[in-house]
Amino acid sequence: MMEDSKPLEKLFAGARLRRLRRERGLTQAETAQALGVSASYLNLLERNQRPVTARVLLALAERFDVDVRAFANESDKQLLADLQEAAADPVLANLSLDRMELNELADSHPRAAEAFARLYQNYRETTAATADLASRMSGGASIGGPGTQLETVRDAIDARQNHFPELENAAEALIEMTGLTTRNRHEALSRYLRETHGFTVRVLDEDIMAGARRRLDFHGRRLLLSESLPQSSRAFHMAVVLASLEQGDTLDALTDQADFNNPESKRLYRLGLTNYFAAALHTPYEAFLRLAESSRYDLIRLQRRFEVSFEQVCHRLTTLQRPGARGLPFFMIRVDQAGNVSKRFGGGIMPFVRSGGGCPKWNLYEALRTPERLLSQMFELPDGRQHLSIARGQISPSPYGQPPVVRAIALGCDWAHAEKIVHADGLTGEKPDPVGIACRLCEREDCAQRAFPPLNRKLDTDPHLLRASPYNFSSD
Repeated sequence: MMEDSKPLEKLFAGARLRRLRRERGLTQAETAQALGVSASYLNLLERNQRPVTARVLLALAERFDVDVRAFANESDKQLLADLQEAAADPVLANLSLDRMELNELADSHPRAAEAFARLYQNYRETTAATADLASRMSGGASIGGPGTQLETVRDAIDARQNHFPELENAAEALIEMTGLTTRNRHEALSRYLRETHGFTVRVLDEDIMAGARRRLDFHGRRLLLSESLPQSSRAFHMAVVLASLEQGDTLDALTDQADFNNPESKRLYRLGLTNYFAAALHTPYEAFLRLAESSRYDLIRLQRRFEVSFEQVCHRLTTLQRPGARGLPFFMIRVDQAGNVSKRFGGGIMPFVRSGGGCPKWNLYEALRTPERLLSQMFELPDGRQHLSIARGQISPSPYGQPPVVRAIALGCDWAHAEKIVHADGLTGEKPDPVGIACRLCEREDCAQRAFPPLNRKLDTDPHLLRASPYNFSSD
């Protein structure tokens, strides 16, 4: 253990300390007493005039149930990526805001930085919607609508580190009450729905279901499931219904805490919470974490043991943030063949692009070309951070006459954790692949796969010079 006199790599976390104190409704004196320091010393810490020591970090973990790894991290990576994207926009580009200034804004005034990033996101969405409306009025085709509500919901889940102990506890209580196991999951949930709530589970063919996968018939007291659903998915849908039937008050309270400003975001968030409960019921926290650690996070073994999909395993790994029993900090992303992001968690670990395509050098996109094959990659972002990415493409059936749905999922973490993960074996010592967040935020030169020039660099249109990249840009 480090001595208190030795700062932990000069960690200055005044804004995070101040935000934590305000969230708990405490005064400086009360917080200082809880941490075992003087109020004047805490004041210096909050003003970044003293670095946070190892002893203070341990006190934070003990008294305030704080994840020290997350607290000691640098500024939220997703927030920084959002600020960089905003600063590089032509509207603000002449201000020449550099990364150091944006870091300082995110560290010293995180709420102001979040407000600035959110304003830019709304500006971008409004601009896109205006262009879309103009296209429709002129007879052109629509190119899409605002996605602000989805982004707001994703950010709210990230703010909770995708961990909801209230739902974990409720799922564990139901598991104990019903004697639920992986082997009897379908029968146990079906029996519980019938005996406790009077609902009979019926599996019907696709024609009768008219394209629906699940329908709850309150009048006939029936839960109708499509025969197109595999057995494990049917049990998952039963669990989703149980969340709605039994956890309404908890779901409402958690949704109210997120403080959304529109009803659609509330509904989306609440739906995400019902799915969270179902996942917790299928993959009990302690058993799942125990096997994850003993198998060195072997995704295939976890999938087989708990009889869930690859996507469900990856999602569950992002939720293991219980104080005193935390798993590794993972991020997860899911994209379709067009590069659209349909699911993401862990923006504080790996920044994600808000709009447009990602980097084709990331194995996430290679996985689309080789479905069901597990791919491992060590990659490096332009700022030097290195990550492990485990990607796999998956094919889902579609209604008759429609092509199958192909998506790719990537689970990843900081490379510092790679030795604890079996899928990283063989990558140690290899040179990391250069990967960017998106072309417009990446300043790497001579990239043959570049689709756009960086937003904050000037194009160099020298007719006598041609590099590997289709775009040449100046260094200033």
